[in-house]
Amino acid sequence: MKYLKPFFLVTDIGFIIYWIVTYFQLIPKTWAFKDYDNSIIIAWNWSFFPLDLLISFTGLTSLYLHKKRNDAWRTLALISLVLTFTSGLQAIAFWFYSNDFDITWWAFNLYLLIYPLFFLRMFLKNDNEAFTNSIKQTKTV
Repeated sequence: MKYLKPFFLVTDIGFIIYWIVTYFQLIPKTWAFKDYDNSIIIAWNWSFFPLDLLISFTGLTSLYLHKKRNDAWRTLALISLVLTFTSGLQAIAFWFYSNDFDITWWAFNLYLLIYPLFFLRMFLKNDNEAFTNSIKQTKTV
C-alpha cells in the first residue's frame, strides 16, 4: 500500500476533478480532444462518468479501509485497479481506431492503462500464493 496509495490518490482525486471541470466546461477548447463539441463524442466521454466515479469510490474506500486495518481493502483495491485499466484501455482503443493522436490525452490514458499492471501483478501473485497454501492445508487435514 505504501506505493499504491499515491497512485490511488492522484488517480481518484484526478477523476473527481476532471468530471467537475468537464461538467462546468472549464477545459479550454485548445486543450480539449478532437471533436470535443461533437454530440457523439460528448456522449462517448460522458459514458466514462459512472466508471470513473466507481474507480474513485473503490480506490478511496480501499485507502480508508486499509487505514482502519480492514482486510476488505484488498478486494476494493483490486476492483479499482481493474476498472482503471479498463478505463484507460477503452479510451486508447477509441482514439486508436479513430486515428486520433493527441499526446496529452494519450499520456493520461496510457497512465490509466499501464500503472495498474504493476500492482495487479502483485495482487494476483499474493492471491495465487494464498490459494495454493489453502489447498495444501486442505490436503493435510
